[in-house]
Amino acid sequence: MFTSIATKACLLALLSQKVLSAALPHVVAPLGSETLDARDSVCTNSPTTRSCWTNGYSVSTDMDEKYPNTGNTVSYNLEITNTTLSPDGVSRDMLVINGQYPGPVITANWGDTISITVKNSLENNGTGIHWHGIRQLNSNQMDGTNGLTECPIAPGQTKTYTFRATQYGTSWYHSHYSVQYGDGVVGTIVIHGPATSNYDLDLGPLPMTDWFHTPFFTVNAEALHAGGPPTADNVLINGSMTSSAGGKYATTTLTPGKKHLLRLANTGINNFLHVSLDGHPFTVIASDFTPIVPYTTTSVVLAVGQRYDVIINANQTVGNYWLRVGTGGGQCDGPNANAANIRSIFSYVGAPSGNPTSNGIILPTGCYDETTVTPYVKTNVPSNTPTDLEITFTQTASQGNLVQWLINSSAILINWEKPTLQYVIDGNTSYPKSDNVITIGTANTWQYWVIQSAASNPELPHPIHLHGHDFYVLGQGSGAWSGDLSTLSLTNPIRRDTATLPANGFLVLAFESDNPGAWLMHCHIPFHISAGLGLQFLERPGDILSSIGDLSGFKQGCSTWDSYENSISGFDMGDSGLKVRQPISPRAPLINAA
Repeated sequence: MFTSIATKACLLALLSQKVLSAALPHVVAPLGSETLDARDSVCTNSPTTRSCWTNGYSVSTDMDEKYPNTGNTVSYNLEITNTTLSPDGVSRDMLVINGQYPGPVITANWGDTISITVKNSLENNGTGIHWHGIRQLNSNQMDGTNGLTECPIAPGQTKTYTFRATQYGTSWYHSHYSVQYGDGVVGTIVIHGPATSNYDLDLGPLPMTDWFHTPFFTVNAEALHAGGPPTADNVLINGSMTSSAGGKYATTTLTPGKKHLLRLANTGINNFLHVSLDGHPFTVIASDFTPIVPYTTTSVVLAVGQRYDVIINANQTVGNYWLRVGTGGGQCDGPNANAANIRSIFSYVGAPSGNPTSNGIILPTGCYDETTVTPYVKTNVPSNTPTDLEITFTQTASQGNLVQWLINSSAILINWEKPTLQYVIDGNTSYPKSDNVITIGTANTWQYWVIQSAASNPELPHPIHLHGHDFYVLGQGSGAWSGDLSTLSLTNPIRRDTATLPANGFLVLAFESDNPGAWLMHCHIPFHISAGLGLQFLERPGDILSSIGDLSGFKQGCSTWDSYENSISGFDMGDSGLKVRQPISPRAPLINAA
């Protein structure tokens, strides 16, 4: 009987695999000695069968092709307010969610519908929440990107974001209103699903961010006229760290003899973060929302926006151990005043109190991506010539040394009052040049892009993030791309939603046009997108309205925002609007400042 079920399951799996134009289909990789597709219908998720999920879904399921429909809706209420907190012992004004920092963990199961009502109770800021890495399949109006998919939520107003969890893994959410998330409007997301290696306990997310004691709108206003990156004061681990003013180390509990899943996330600003745990190697099983073939390492590096799911085996002597976090080194990612002392405590059950005395590796430095990342569900990408996107840099003395990052000679500058979706509703294709709109119109075809940083630019890398999709990394390196298609990685290339464009280098990406909408692609360093480093793909504009359905919330949100903005004399965004219109001078007031 088992042979019959397994055979049928395998045949169904083969029939359901996606066949790519001019490419091989996705291929299911075995875990151990069992073929997962054959096992889907006869096992469920447990500590010894994490590769399974339920009802014919497993870690081998191609999330592009199918995902569960649980019929379940999980609901959250998030209220954004002004407050004063001391995450590392230094008191400062912050913007927080539900009175806490980081904000609540949004938790769901793969296939759930997630409904989150966001209330703006800020004194004088608009806001809006982007759900980083969430595909937003057929729900573009829920992406939370001011000026593209919505108007900002005005003070005193609410918006309910509703979307399906078509992926699983670890991510985070943050304000996309100017540089607001640098002041605290951030939290994490856990979508439970299968895994490529077994574990006993899920420790949940561990967000990490570089931290400034000066309010971030002020830091950014100065950075728009500065000759280099500002110096961060610290790095927070799970919202906490020590400093000369006090503070405390975050603590995580380990159970002896158990394997623990830890969800690392760089929810930061400027620093690349290198992470290790004394005496405990990491088994890495996912990058962003992509399950990967497990590999073991003593440390991982995360660019801003990236996540890694790792397994820690608590098989050492009962005690306390340092989790160590280092930066890129200050040359490629900006200085950090506490770079040599960033730690948190991992404490075994039964360990004595007190700080660890453990020894660990010397953390590497540098600003680069992990390369030992092999997607578990295999995809071969057809070969084609990518379209050029050139990034250049200017600093204009006549405008107070105004810094701008340009894509194909244009810095993005959107209009909060008229998002791109409004152009689609109106049937208006006369987009302002500064909206940096690139239209891609053919359904379900491969899109290829080579992002090239000019040799004359400052020696800075850029973590590139795409909304509405993840992408395949076909090429990545220093200098100018040669244009030789034979050098591209087309056989099961790295897949993720945030990848690093090396300093004065290139990044070649591909994705399929399978999700109609207005999707931002940008550098996730707020200083850089604030200064213009972004564009938007208007994907299949003729299909957007029919795919996303009800737009009453979008229209109501823009109506209340228009009333709010028009009530303020001389209102000015202050920057690109995405993470900043640039001030005329370094000291020009920002109407949207906290």
